[in-house]
Amino acid sequence: MSLQDHPRIRNLLKKGVDDGVYPGAVLLVALSGEIVFFEAVGHASLVPTPSPMGKETVFDLASLTKPLATTLAIMKLLEDGKIDLDQPLSNILPVSLLSDKKDLNIRLILSHSAGFVDWRPFYLNLTKVNPEKRKHIIREQIIEEPFVYKTGTGCLYSDLGFMILEWIVEEISGTALKTFVDNLFFKPLHLANLFLSTNGRMADIKAMSIASTEDCPWRKRVLCGEVHDENAFALGGYSGHAGLFGDAEGVFHLVDVLRGHYLGARNDCLSQKTVKTFFTKQDLVPGCTWALGWDTPSQSDSSAGRYFSPNSVGHLGFTGTSVWMDLEKDVIVIILTNRVHPTRNNQKIRGFRPILHDAVMEEFQRSSNRGLQYG
Repeated sequence: MSLQDHPRIRNLLKKGVDDGVYPGAVLLVALSGEIVFFEAVGHASLVPTPSPMGKETVFDLASLTKPLATTLAIMKLLEDGKIDLDQPLSNILPVSLLSDKKDLNIRLILSHSAGFVDWRPFYLNLTKVNPEKRKHIIREQIIEEPFVYKTGTGCLYSDLGFMILEWIVEEISGTALKTFVDNLFFKPLHLANLFLSTNGRMADIKAMSIASTEDCPWRKRVLCGEVHDENAFALGGYSGHAGLFGDAEGVFHLVDVLRGHYLGARNDCLSQKTVKTFFTKQDLVPGCTWALGWDTPSQSDSSAGRYFSPNSVGHLGFTGTSVWMDLEKDVIVIILTNRVHPTRNNQKIRGFRPILHDAVMEEFQRSSNRGLQYG
């Protein structure tokens, strides 16, 4: 079946532009691994020069970096027997550097239950430091940060934990996170438009259609092709929490690879067991919705809306990006927007995103009621 001719979805997507939810957006919907709706609306940039949004437009995916790069690398290390989800950090990283973080484990960090604070403006001081020393310094500062709750008793979404996960990938693999995911996933899967940023210094980045993000008060320019997240920028363009860029089709193909492994339809990158483990809600803390590197729908006010089954995983990105995958109904919805352009103060996406998800799922249900296959 196809949603491409359903005017409700198209009109709602355009309404997001008209209502100032975002300058532009790309929506990709897939059912059983087949794309059934794929459309772009609005503008990739408004200032300094207007430019149209296209299906091929590349976005700063922001925190989608967490599941689609960092978590992916951790999955591979687990698959290869190089780490264990429950081993303490003291068995992985130099124990002399870990202080009171030595007993943390990867499972707690992936499920945002380790006790880390959510965010710190490390970038304000990092720019005064030699770029080659910045990651070492920021890791020391994260270790020195006091816990904001007792490990394993709370749940707070944290960038800091994923910065530590990047350190783990480097320590175990002996290579940078960018090199690791490029060589083991993005290049073998021919995902040319999915890449970790190097602060816009890629030779071919000017040839891409890239959605602009914020008119950054700190950098004093409109950002286009360089990472929006200030800490990631100060660290060279990416870290474990942010810095991934990509277009909707690239995101879909990577998520669909995970879907295929989850269903047992393929086993070329990871085992079905590994993917199912990471897609399983952990229930370490009452009320916490996190699986491992992926979120699951909350019982009320979920960004996934009202119709995604409990057996779903997803993630949001600060710039206005999201991916949700219903593993029971076999539906993938990818929404990429530049809602922070030209200012991050636009918060309308929070209310709009679940409305759009609901509309997509309702259209599927209507088609199902007419006798077409659904799920």
